[in-house]
Amino acid sequence: MSLQGRTVVITGAARGVGAVLAAACAKAGAHLVLADILPEGQGVAAALRGDGHGARFVAVDLADPTSIKNFADDVARHEGEIHGLINNGAVATNVGGKAFEEIDLDLWDQVQSVNVRGTWLMTSAMSPLMQAGGRIVNIASDTALWGAPRLLAYVASKGAIIAMTRAMARELGPRLIGITAVAPGILRNEATDYVPRARHALYEDGRAVPGPQTPEDIAATVVFLLTEGALALTGQVLPVNNGFVFT
Repeated sequence: MSLQGRTVVITGAARGVGAVLAAACAKAGAHLVLADILPEGQGVAAALRGDGHGARFVAVDLADPTSIKNFADDVARHEGEIHGLINNGAVATNVGGKAFEEIDLDLWDQVQSVNVRGTWLMTSAMSPLMQAGGRIVNIASDTALWGAPRLLAYVASKGAIIAMTRAMARELGPRLIGITAVAPGILRNEATDYVPRARHALYEDGRAVPGPQTPEDIAATVVFLLTEGALALTGQVLPVNNGFVFT
């Protein structure tokens, strides 16, 4: 699963899932452009460079269309062409725990503007930099496949990402660009420390392969989907969740 000679953009790369995916893509040989609103992304890029990989960090706010445009202009100037995009950036922390009728309007709008609109705008901005053979991976969630309760803002956003993946596949396919959604279960990392233990236990006890799931568990799948051989999977949603949800 070599990504040698391929340039990959990863959003939400400053920590957690994004940082793990960055490490996996770098190990596979990709040159990386890491994007995040958190400045810790500088450290992730520096660590990868210290290990001999090509990586740089560019700050971006997925809730701000102008920031996304400026990011795309920067990538066009420095890299010119990209071969892969991982739409991983999302708002997840503290979005759960309330019944659907109790959700704050501001929280709803924030989640949708980052998770849904941000994914759409980033894909729109990056896809013109891709030629035939380009690959896009959207990080969704299996919460949208089984209807996780008391998490509606997040579930709705990830369901929208799955739907957008399918629609975009129809438009990108004639250009030989593939786009696929990966839907993990809840992952054990710093971004999910706030999640109640009972919710973690629900997943960990209910998986066909019991136990916790980590970001490393989805990395190999994502790397494969960025390769040229993955085009046949375009438009699909892959529940990479150790068998919690089957499709």
